[in-house]
Amino acid sequence: MEEAPAKHAQDLAARHKALTIAAVGVVFGDIGTSPLYMMKETFGKTGSMGLDEMSVYGVLSLAFWSLMIVVSVKYCMFIMRADNKGEGGVLSLASLALRTGHAAPRRRRIIWFLALAGLALFYGDALITPSVSVLSAVEGLRVEALLTGLPAENSFFDGLVVPLATVILIALFLFQSRGTRNVGRLFGPIMILWFATIGLLGLLEILERPHILTALFPSYALDLIVAQPWVSFVALGSIVLCVTGAEALYADMGHFGKGPIRTAWVGVAVCLLLNYFGQGALILSDVKTLSNPFFFLAPQWALYPMVVLATCAAVIASQAVISGVFSLTRQAIQLGYLPRMDIRHTSATEMGQIYIPQINWLLMIGVTIIVVSFKESSALTHAYGLAVTGAMTIDTILAAIVARWLWGWNRWLAYSVFGAFLFVDLAFLFSNTLKIPTGGWLPIVVAIAAFTAFSVWNRGREALIGKLYRDAMPIREFLDHWDRTTERVSGTAVFMTSNPAVVPTAFLHNLKHNHVVHERVVLMKVEFEDFPRMSDDKRIAVEKLGKGFYMVSVRYGFMERPDVPRALELCRQFGLSFDLMQTTFFLGRETLIPASRSELRRWQATLFIAMTGTALSATRFFRIPANRVVEMGTQVEI
Repeated sequence: MEEAPAKHAQDLAARHKALTIAAVGVVFGDIGTSPLYMMKETFGKTGSMGLDEMSVYGVLSLAFWSLMIVVSVKYCMFIMRADNKGEGGVLSLASLALRTGHAAPRRRRIIWFLALAGLALFYGDALITPSVSVLSAVEGLRVEALLTGLPAENSFFDGLVVPLATVILIALFLFQSRGTRNVGRLFGPIMILWFATIGLLGLLEILERPHILTALFPSYALDLIVAQPWVSFVALGSIVLCVTGAEALYADMGHFGKGPIRTAWVGVAVCLLLNYFGQGALILSDVKTLSNPFFFLAPQWALYPMVVLATCAAVIASQAVISGVFSLTRQAIQLGYLPRMDIRHTSATEMGQIYIPQINWLLMIGVTIIVVSFKESSALTHAYGLAVTGAMTIDTILAAIVARWLWGWNRWLAYSVFGAFLFVDLAFLFSNTLKIPTGGWLPIVVAIAAFTAFSVWNRGREALIGKLYRDAMPIREFLDHWDRTTERVSGTAVFMTSNPAVVPTAFLHNLKHNHVVHERVVLMKVEFEDFPRMSDDKRIAVEKLGKGFYMVSVRYGFMERPDVPRALELCRQFGLSFDLMQTTFFLGRETLIPASRSELRRWQATLFIAMTGTALSATRFFRIPANRVVEMGTQVEI
């Protein structure tokens, strides 16, 4: 009897350990590669901070407290409490905010605006993270020339940095269709090696100058701010690079759980701080190392191994962001903010491992253009911070709404706690606005493009559905007046519809042209809820309308993939069974043309029609057998 609880405890411990290692590989890839460029950008040629002891100690103190406040306290302690049935991320946070019971229509619009803005900024982040991470890693090759006393531009590898980074990134995107299951097993061990190595290199330098650890005291940060307020404010735009990727802790909560992520963060934070403080000690000892203090921490013989390890870490960080884009794109599709796309599962056991070809190729083209255009990681860091700080600010606002109305915090507590976090976020955000002319415009342009696509698609779908069903006859009224002399044929007809309360257009077309009605007619609506997953016992609702007609509603969470044949199997519990070989699915296919007068502006209508043309067919999206589908076309002015 005593062995069972002991074994259960051992199993839980083993699972926690495995998830912790996996979290190190996936969750902390982005924040784990920040040491490649944070100190270099703060004190380098693009930074504003002078190189003296007060400045170095002040920057290290600001970096330490930024990590503690933003990552340890804000995300690990507070925001990760916003658990949407195990899932995290900006859309999950918005769903919780909408579920507070205080979300009036105007407040709902504001919450969804913030959520979509955060999602749009994430797309900008997804373009910049692979570019800056891989470029920063490969730029370590230029250190070889500096070690021999030559200018970096005289390095043999100088002209190869951009082509090599481009080739690595293209290969990464080409590999996406194969999935990350096999190589993903290496992510954890490689990142553990990465963090152990950068922590050790930092520690060795700290031992040469142990007084550098006094920068842990906040007084050094305050002294710097008081002595050089403007310079400190500008420097925040580079210092914020040390927390890029913090939002991944919350976004990946559904994959690994709170406990493993929090446990992993303790070790990761120690290694990061050791490296940052080691770099600070190094540049105070030798100003020549300022060009790339991260790689100068390593002994000369270890330069090339460090470049290889840094490149592996950068690729892993990029992979985590790319996977995040696939996941959030699926959520946006299922919530009605993007057209249907081909979503392929790359693992038979892990539902979170998906691949979206259209998004993958768009990212590959965008990242390639960015690397070739910007050429240096220093130029890209100007674009990096704005996307991250904007997303973190939105997280804070939404979390404050959840704390106030869902957790029941009183007004003073909610506003004081999250107001403090918001003050820090806004300081970073406003500092990064100074970089808009020198690269900060990039994530803004990407976010505006993405947000426009979200809003036009959502509004266009509402206008189209309104047009299709505006004059439709209620199904109950139709059945009351239907002439039952119409010939009935054997089998089941399933009409996929957005509004099962009215007669589907496809049904009317079939009746008009074929003059028959199947002996059993099912009006099926598939809808996606604003929470991650739906249990099977709540997935199906069946209503018998009489005369052989049924209304079936199928519900999915925004993290799930719709599967209509399996949903039909679940109807058995309601006494409604299906034989697929005797079932025909009728789908409406609309051909859209611009209307002379429309609810949409002309450019919106044009964009919506173009997006509709790229949408995946309902047959493939809902996994309906293609040989059981009949499409009924109609022309609609929009």
